[in-house]
Amino acid sequence: MRPVPVVDQDCCIGCEVCTQICPEVFRMEGDDEAGGHDHHDHKSIVHDPYGAQEDKIEEAMDACPAACIHWQD
Repeated sequence: MRPVPVVDQDCCIGCEVCTQICPEVFRMEGDDEAGGHDHHDHKSIVHDPYGAQEDKIEEAMDACPAACIHWQD
């Protein structure tokens, strides 16, 4: 079974780096709501944990400045 990526909401700074690198897996909470979103109030979420290859997800993990993305134990 493939590992599942998880975003630690307590340390996510909402920088959107993961969504830029791997939008198949990550998106900003509220992106699907009408009217867009305020970058200061939203954090990254995993919307499709199997949407990309593990190496692409790890690239997003490595690029995260807050180091808040990890594999679920």
